[in-house]
Amino acid sequence: MTALCISFSIFRFYSVYREGVYSVPDISQETNKEREGCYEKNADESEIKESESSEFDVKEELRKLPSKPGVYIMHDAEDTILYVGKAKNLHNRVRSYFKENIGRGPQIDKMVSLIARFEYIVTDSELEALVLENNLIKEYSPKYNTLLKDDKTYPYIKVTLGEDYPRVMSVRQMKKDKAKYFGPFTNGGVRESIDLINKLYQLRTCSRKLPRDCGRERPCLNYHIGQCCAPCQGDVTKEAYAERIAQAIEFLNGKQQPIIKELKEKMQQASERMDFEEAIRYRDLIESVKKVSETQKMSDNVGEDKDIIALAIDGNETVVQVFFLRNGKLIGREHFYMMQVEELTADNILTSFVKQFYAGTPFIPREIMLQEAIEDMELVERWLTGRKGARVHLRVPLKGSKERLVDLAARNAQLVLSQDRERIKREEGRTIGAVREIEEILGIRPLTRMEAFDISNTSGFANVGSMVVYEKGKPKRSDYRKFRMKTVAGPDDYACMHEVLTRRFRHGLDEREEMRLDENSVGEDFGSFTKFPDLLLMDGGRGQVNIALQVLEELGIHIPVCGMVKDDNHRTRGLYFNNVELPIDTHSEGFKLITRIQDEAHRFAITYHRSLRSKAQVHSVLDEIPGVGPSRRKALMKYFKSIEELRSADVARISEVPGITAKVAEEIYQFFAKEPN
Repeated sequence: MTALCISFSIFRFYSVYREGVYSVPDISQETNKEREGCYEKNADESEIKESESSEFDVKEELRKLPSKPGVYIMHDAEDTILYVGKAKNLHNRVRSYFKENIGRGPQIDKMVSLIARFEYIVTDSELEALVLENNLIKEYSPKYNTLLKDDKTYPYIKVTLGEDYPRVMSVRQMKKDKAKYFGPFTNGGVRESIDLINKLYQLRTCSRKLPRDCGRERPCLNYHIGQCCAPCQGDVTKEAYAERIAQAIEFLNGKQQPIIKELKEKMQQASERMDFEEAIRYRDLIESVKKVSETQKMSDNVGEDKDIIALAIDGNETVVQVFFLRNGKLIGREHFYMMQVEELTADNILTSFVKQFYAGTPFIPREIMLQEAIEDMELVERWLTGRKGARVHLRVPLKGSKERLVDLAARNAQLVLSQDRERIKREEGRTIGAVREIEEILGIRPLTRMEAFDISNTSGFANVGSMVVYEKGKPKRSDYRKFRMKTVAGPDDYACMHEVLTRRFRHGLDEREEMRLDENSVGEDFGSFTKFPDLLLMDGGRGQVNIALQVLEELGIHIPVCGMVKDDNHRTRGLYFNNVELPIDTHSEGFKLITRIQDEAHRFAITYHRSLRSKAQVHSVLDEIPGVGPSRRKALMKYFKSIEELRSADVARISEVPGITAKVAEEIYQFFAKEPN
């Protein structure tokens, strides 16, 4: 082996399996104590081995690799994780990267040339290594790993059998509770199906605790329009309601014909009575049932749960198509884009997809049909079986209807790849491409996460702040946050911004400290503020930027800050960065992204401000109405969206509010009727 100018840092490995829980070590954020080798030994973990010197002889350190299963992590000079892999034998696998002339391809050669250090984690088995590899890839998204681009969750229909009076609802996660789940559904229509079931069987949709709350409040509107049997009023026994739930479950299991037959009979009876409105209602229900059942027309001969997976490759682009069969019926399909697939074969890509996809989905079918065999097929089967708690089979069908299904999935993948190519390029131009333009203007790389802040108030009333987050050029709404001022009174935007930024980053620092102290939180997202941005975007110029820099200096944080400067027409004209206003092409995607971020921060702030202002207005007016105390005021504020809506309501509608008697409704109506126009 020719001499390589590679400086290897500290080697260490962990035992990471303990009582069935896989712990992902936080590789990128070691404390000084850890770097000095001062680890506290845990009785349930193997010792963490670490060299006492930062100078290594490459050949000597490669010889020290253990001949055990585990995971290896490659880092570059900036400590960024380049690649995560698993090995049945760490000694053989890691050494193979530094051998010459083994035909591994230019992509791997490029990765090896960037390695500045590596570390490894010893596990008790290859299966544990596979699980840990998935966790680390999901956590760090390494540049040279093949990655599943889409991170989707699918809705389930949940029947809450753990309640005395169960409900049917839509959820995104399947939990180990007493409920019954149907799905996942990928083709939409979940809400329509739930609404139809509730209408057909008159099931409750409220969140009241029954039978505890029976008779405490009046029945809701669904009862009055004949869409709820009102268990909250004791109008239906627990046994009779359970029969309705049983029928709903039969419907969800695909047995729609009995209900269609029953509805047709009722429609005919209503028609004979010349009750045509009722007949039309039954007709509409029949059409709704048929529409819901349309999604389950394609059937397999055997009523089992299967996923059919195939892919299409075109150069550096790959699409994986998945058909979801539940109870032998096709309930939906979905396609996924795979990234970083250069020089990889179809079986390599399928292997990465299967491991990453089924590591994140809560439902695993009994059979997964693949376009071709994948690596470690038996090992992946064992892993999936362990996750499901029942035998899972990976199969490559070679003939018959199953092979035709796989071929159909492959043709669909090819169709998606050809049809979506231009759309994908346009979308990437609006997001990733736009971020790259901003990186070039500011000279900052990478800009994975950007946070923007704005302040909203009316002459100092209801001061609020907004924080919006964009990752890879797309809004990450789950990380948006709203702030209501605690220390600032009056119209002082600079003071408000100082408070918002201080609270945001101090909270983040506190969460990071808790993560460091809580050993069980290592490798997890401990809180919403833990992740800091690569760039702060302020809605304004020098003044707002200086406020942000002051807060960051006070807290000892180093983050670039950029101002979004506006012209006289309140439109973005440039970026203020490092005391210089930088021009930006107003026709570029980078400019359009900056404008979207600025508009989103403003929208989020002003929406929150308006909601507070409306509630304050309703609160102050209702205090003057006789008979309206705290409980009734709260009920009115919850029922009516604004004071204008309440002012225009008649007595009958006001009476619909829980807790509002006819007399009080009349008082409220007369109060607003006497107001001067």
